[in-house]
Amino acid sequence: MNKNIKKITAAMGCALAVSCASAMNTFAAVQPNPVISRNVPAYSSANPATASAANDEHYFSFWTGTSPDYIAYDLSTVPEKDRETVLAVWYNVSSYDSIGNYVSRNMEPTDYTIEINAADGGAYPENGWEIVDTVTDNTLSSRQHLVEMKGYNWIRMNITKSDEKENGQIQLNFDIHNVSDGVSDSWIFFGDSITAGGMNNCYGTGFATHLHNIDDRFFPAQENGGIGGITSTHGKENIDRWLSTYSGRFVSIAYGTNDAWGNQTGAEKYYENTKYMIDAVLAAGKVPVLPKIPYSLEKGVADYLPQYNAMVDKLWEEYGEKLIHGADLETFLKENPEYLGGDGVHPNSEGYEAIRKFWAETMYEAVYKTADKPEDKPVDKDIIYGDANLDGDVSVADAVLIMQSLANPDKFGTDGSNEDHLTNEGAKNADVSGNGDGVTGKDALAIQKYKLGLIEKLPE
Repeated sequence: MNKNIKKITAAMGCALAVSCASAMNTFAAVQPNPVISRNVPAYSSANPATASAANDEHYFSFWTGTSPDYIAYDLSTVPEKDRETVLAVWYNVSSYDSIGNYVSRNMEPTDYTIEINAADGGAYPENGWEIVDTVTDNTLSSRQHLVEMKGYNWIRMNITKSDEKENGQIQLNFDIHNVSDGVSDSWIFFGDSITAGGMNNCYGTGFATHLHNIDDRFFPAQENGGIGGITSTHGKENIDRWLSTYSGRFVSIAYGTNDAWGNQTGAEKYYENTKYMIDAVLAAGKVPVLPKIPYSLEKGVADYLPQYNAMVDKLWEEYGEKLIHGADLETFLKENPEYLGGDGVHPNSEGYEAIRKFWAETMYEAVYKTADKPEDKPVDKDIIYGDANLDGDVSVADAVLIMQSLANPDKFGTDGSNEDHLTNEGAKNADVSGNGDGVTGKDALAIQKYKLGLIEKLPE
């Protein structure tokens, strides 16, 4: 274990999974771990023109290179408090691991290091890089690395081999998330080909982007652990190894279609395998997620599916609040059979897109919706006149919030449950017109004049 990982472990303890409550099999609401690397200056050696494709908002674009090469980010413009501890996550489009009958390795990093540098921002530093994590003989298509960056401005992934070759091609996306308060919003979806097709983040809109579109406070780290053709037996045989390299929090276990297809394993064996995987996730201090096995029009699956999904119901009941109920893909596809492709088992492209969105909607209700909103938290600061939305700044957004609240007076309140209304604390800040008549349109107008420079200061 390298020195940086040791320091993180000692300092954060169970905070790596938000709290020790997760390790004790209870579930705490997720808190944001935002991406902080989006569009920061990016550098590589052999193909610098594509470096920015590694951290833009499009996951269908990739940084490409030839090993040995690196992808490096200048994070010096990110506030220091937002990069004290980070989660560095890279994504490639190969099958998740080299098992099963459909192994596909395509420009996948094999040997690499994660490195940091304390040099000032603005120009790529040739020297001063410190290795914080080393990976050799990698067979996975994505990885997450927990890194302590306090006092450092740069981070890079330095790749010496790809596809097991010293001069192999490299293709990936690379995100850096702020996890200074603990790893909370990080996911991996294990499963078969339906997971592999449904939970990728590079074709169509990914789970993380759908979640962000629902609530822009969140943008999860999200690995696709799907592998075509495998069963729950493969999952059981590999889950402990996979979890040993996973720094995240949520683990979806989505096998069953191949188990049920011709009744390969038998429902009881599927139950035993899945129970083993759930227990392994809990023992690792992480949160297990179990969805329903997808509905199928193929008779070889459909005839046995009720037996297998009965085992999902049984596990949901046995584990109670320790186990998050994943997406009900049985009901979803039964109600939307047009999303199934020609074989009646695998979704078509529209179906995969719909599944990603459905997963995000389901998990938002089950996991994210209960997360604290900023206005729910106690405000411990002096009054900032004009700061109606309590974000620590005075902007046109405060004037807009005032007008929204005046247009919907029934939404005034103290609990912060509505995003488009003033709390009592916000109303104190918002009353800036200087005539003591409470919050009116004049306050919104005064804020706009202040931001336009028409008045030097707001009345108090």
